[in-house]
Amino acid sequence: MSNNFVPVGLSNRHLHLSQEHIEILFGEGYELTKFKDLSQPGQYACNEKVDIVGPKGTLKGVRILGPARGKTQIEISLADGFVLGVKPPVRDSGDLAGSPGAKIVGPKGEVTIEEGVIAAARHIHMHTSDAEKFGVKDKDIVKVKVEGKRGMIFENVLVRVHPTYALEMHVDMDEGNAAGIKNGDMLEVLK
Repeated sequence: MSNNFVPVGLSNRHLHLSQEHIEILFGEGYELTKFKDLSQPGQYACNEKVDIVGPKGTLKGVRILGPARGKTQIEISLADGFVLGVKPPVRDSGDLAGSPGAKIVGPKGEVTIEEGVIAAARHIHMHTSDAEKFGVKDKDIVKVKVEGKRGMIFENVLVRVHPTYALEMHVDMDEGNAAGIKNGDMLEVLK
């Protein structure tokens, strides 16, 4: 039996904001406040939420993740795309060129981004020691097996290796629901 198991984390819709956009949405000099830490060191869910407005509809109360980033990025599921009326491409975080835009509405203002709405590609965060144990390196593509009644194999899973990462696979809510998995379930990494 393999020892190559990874815990899974289901990622709900969220966004990362630049400091410039935080100040437009919440006020000059505003700093995001921590709601809870996330599995990746230094990353956290914020108390602050905003509305995302697309050509067809609105997603209300979308949580911001901190800290501030260099560029604003909205991560939604494909199903959320239908609500907004946009077709988010499946992309790695930060790969925003040519993606659709949306309006972000906060308590003090609003921002329209021309691009930045994506459906995050499934990926595994690994510490360098985990990568060694699993026999993989940064940017490798692996398969991940899900057991159970809705068992399946996730193909095209990007491995992201860094000395500050904690071991966890991220999939969006659509993928998690389709596979019948929940946060913390252990999935087998196949090569």
